[in-house]
Parts: sequence; C-alpha cells; structure tokens
Amino acid sequence: MKYRSIFRIGLLASTILASTSLLATAGEVTTPRLLNADKEPQNWLMVNKDYAAHRYSELDQINKNNAKDLKVAFTVALGGVEGLGKVPLGGHQSTPLVDDGAMFVVDGFGAVYRIDVKDPAKARIAWIMDPGTNKADFMVASNRGVTLYRNVVISVTADCKVLWTKADTGELVRTVQFDDPKKTHCTLTSAPLLIDDKLIVGGSGGDQGARAHIDAFNADTGDKLWRTFAIPAPGEPGGETWKGDTNAWEHGGGSFWVTGSYDPATKLTIWGTGQPVPMFDPEYRPGDNLFTNSTIGFDVTTGKMTWYFQYTPGDFLDYDEVGINQLIDTKVNGEDRKIVAHFGRNGFFYTLDRNNGQFIQAQQYAQKINWTDGIDPKTGKPIEYDPKKDLQTYKIGKASRREQNRLQGCPNIQGGVNYFPTSYSQRTHLSYGGGIEACSFVTVDPLNDNSGDFWLGGKYANAEDVKGSLTAMDPSTGKKVAQLSTDHGITSGVTSTAGGLVFTTTTDGIIYALDDETLKPLWSFNTGSFSSAPPITYSVNGKQYVAVLIGGNVQTRDFLSKAPALKDMQNTSMLFVFSL
Repeated sequence: MKYRSIFRIGLLASTILASTSLLATAGEVTTPRLLNADKEPQNWLMVNKDYAAHRYSELDQINKNNAKDLKVAFTVALGGVEGLGKVPLGGHQSTPLVDDGAMFVVDGFGAVYRIDVKDPAKARIAWIMDPGTNKADFMVASNRGVTLYRNVVISVTADCKVLWTKADTGELVRTVQFDDPKKTHCTLTSAPLLIDDKLIVGGSGGDQGARAHIDAFNADTGDKLWRTFAIPAPGEPGGETWKGDTNAWEHGGGSFWVTGSYDPATKLTIWGTGQPVPMFDPEYRPGDNLFTNSTIGFDVTTGKMTWYFQYTPGDFLDYDEVGINQLIDTKVNGEDRKIVAHFGRNGFFYTLDRNNGQFIQAQQYAQKINWTDGIDPKTGKPIEYDPKKDLQTYKIGKASRREQNRLQGCPNIQGGVNYFPTSYSQRTHLSYGGGIEACSFVTVDPLNDNSGDFWLGGKYANAEDVKGSLTAMDPSTGKKVAQLSTDHGITSGVTSTAGGLVFTTTTDGIIYALDDETLKPLWSFNTGSFSSAPPITYSVNGKQYVAVLIGGNVQTRDFLSKAPALKDMQNTSMLFVFSL
C-alpha cells in the first residue's frame, strides 16, 4: 500500500511536470512542428514553408474567385536598402516568417526585425537586432531569411557570423563565427536549416574566391558538429577533376546560396552548389570541377556526401545550381518514385531520384537556349559533354575560351531560374519557377581571374533587355504545362496556394496573383519600387493575408532593370501586406 501510494504520488508529480513543460514550450518552434507544417496553415515557420521546399500554403480563403478584390491591409517601413553614399549595397530577398501573429524578416545587411501583425490597424516593428555589419565591406549584400528555433531567431551575416536572438525581446544572446572572411572570402546568404537539434548552415562567397563548405552546429549551444567542403582537396574523391597548376581548388567556389531541403525518411539534407571560380575562365581550372554546379545529398548526422548530380561540368557561363530542390512523391512512367525536382539555371527542368541522385529526365523551360542542343536522356549531361576533355566547349565555346573573345550565351548568366525560390502545388501537382528571359555577352580576361572583389575571369553584359517568365512544369512527365511571359524579370520567387493561386512579383515591383492552371493574371498591384523578395501568405484570427518585402537588391536594380521605362524608378524598403 505504501509503495503504491508513493508510485501514485510520483506519477502525479511526473504528470504535473510534463504538463508544465508542455505549457512552457507550447509556442516554441521545434522539429515536430516543422515536420507537420501543413497542420499550421496560419503560420509560415521556415523559409521554404516545409522540409520538402514546396512553398505551398494550405490557405484558400483568398482564391481564384475573389483574388481580384485584394487590397492593401497595411504597410510597414523598414531599413536595409541603401548603402553608404551612392553605393547601392542592400535590398530585400528575405522570406518573411510568421508564427502566431509575429513576423520575422531580415534585411540585406543582416538586421533582424520582429513585426507584430496580429492587428493590421496596429502593425508595427516590435524590435530590431542590428548586428553592426560594416556595410562598406560589401559590394553586394544578400540575406534570404531567418530560422526559428524554440524561443530564438537564428540569422546569418555577410561577415560570416551565425546569431541567436531572443524572439520576444530582440536580445542577441549568442554569436558564432562560421569562418574568417578576411582569410577565406566567406560570406553567408541563406537561412540555416533546423533539423532536430542541428543547425545546418551553408557557406557562400564563391564569387569572391571562397572554397565553400556546409557546416552543422548544435542549435542549443552553437558547438560545431561537422564540416564538409563542396570542393575536394587533392587526393579526396573528386579532387582529380581540378586540374592544372593553379591550385584552383583552394578557392574553387561551390557556394550554398539557398537553404536546402530535408528528407526525414533517408535522413538526407539536399542542397545545390554554385559555380566554379574564376567563373568565366575554365583554363584556370581545367576539368569537371566537382562538386560545383551540383545537387548533393548530405547525411545529416555525419555531413558525409551520400550522392551528387552535376548538371554542367566545367561550366564557363555561371550556370550554378544553387536553387531550390523540391522533394516530391509522384509517379514516373507509372511507377511510384521519390524525386527531386529542380529548375536549372542553365534553362532545363530536371528530376532526380532523391534516394541516390540518379538522373530521371530533363526538359527545356527557358525560352532561349543556345549553349547546348539538349540533355542526354541517359546520362543527364549536355549532349556535347565529353568526359575525355579537360575543357568543355559545349555548343558555343571554343577549345580555348581565352582566344575566343566575346560569346553570346543563352540563358543569361543569371538564368533562367537562379536562386529565386520555386514552388510545388499539392493542388495541381505542378512545379512553378519564375525567372528571367535574356542572353548574356561573356568575354574571358585572365587578368581578372583573381583580382578585385570578384573572381570573374572575364567580363559580362546583358545582350538584350531582360524580360521574364513564370513556368509551370509537370514533375511526373517533365513537360511544360503553361508559361506566362512578363515585361520584366522575376527574381523574387513563387508561392502557390490551395486557393488555386500562384503569387509572384516582377523586378519593376508589380505583385501578381495568377491562376495556378493557366497562369492567367487574376490580380496585380504596382508597388512603385524594385522587387526581389518572395511573397508568402498567412492568417491571423481566421483572416488570410499575403505579404512581401519590396526594395530591390543590387542585381535587380543595376543589372536586370536597365529598361528605359525604369531609369527613373526609385528604390524603397517596405513590407506590403494584402487581404480581402
């Protein structure tokens, strides 16, 4: 009897403790919540909405029938666009996160904002955490989002720091130096990916000559758990694909610009890598240059590279493949397959087996492609690819790119679809990608291999005015289903919804709601400023909203928007939110 009473008392105490623990952590963001993101349609808890990187919202209050009635619900002025003097450094590329009426965004310089959006009439900035990054050190400032974990907001900076900030107060509580930017040219642009108690951070800086790596940290303590380089050292697997006598592998690029995906079934996190550097001069770095221009599956526990697929070996047109890898369960030729779907910067839409990286199929989506006659249906490599060659020419190159002088490459060096977020709809089972339609002039200049701020190995310019398009592809068949041409590029990204809508913005600041089957515009709004950030949708108190940051980054303003009609357009820094 005595022992039974003690057991009951102990059981009661355990129950009370468990209840107290649940109450204390009810609002915290943890992996179970992220694994079930579709059960919280009112929130947008991670940059790509879910681990599969679908950027699909289950909300349907705003739909095809009433999208035409969307109006501005409120706006909030932000900072983080203009740099020092006349140098346009910053701009928005961030995906807003929303957790029960609290919105979190980051600007190009790494300042994190909490915006209270529960009451549109009182929407305001609750706090700003400014990391104090020296803006003068960066010619281009890019930051694509933050990560929510428990009761903190985790962000990154251009000077290669990872920061933990209290979500309720804005107090900076931890800083971890990812790498030394003065020694390694490192920078950080993508939101970390939270998986259990691990924080996966992809390093950037390849354009500046970094040898990029991806790291895992303990999300509670900041302790580093593992590090894997995108560029192998001599003697490591893939090291033989960096030839010549320049030690190019030491600064070979392979950046992780965009947050990866995660497959809980295989415990693989899947990321895309950037181009080799110097980007236009392959004679500095003969060979296929693994593992650049690739999609890679990493073991979450160890960081080991489990599989890879390289799209454009020996790239000389800056066709890196950092963009989103959508994880989709579908049928291919009547067979159930677990695939990766990816809009390639090189103008083709690819599907791979996500268990092993095996190539399945590829189809053209960009309107103009001249660098290859197509993709080999067996290997997934460009038809002209020759594994025996140290220098690939593809269709438009010569044996010596240095002797070729200027060439015209299509798509543009920015794509196609570049780092701009894509979407997969559970309603239509289609993948959507917004990008640009143009060609580039590229001229190799060996004197520019490792000089200045960027390891270009040449010069580039737009060959024509930059237009845009949004394309719907069927990942089951690989076929193009619909395409909308736009007068200006789409560098912002795409979000699809259960209401039958696809949201995007063009570089001239026009926000669109499109029919998810035909891509016919159903509504638009002119913000009057440049745009390079993706829209999201969320709800508060049962009402659905659409939110987007307006204020173009340096590429949007100074490279992609040279049309005469935009020459006098000014830039702003605003959060726009719409509702019915």
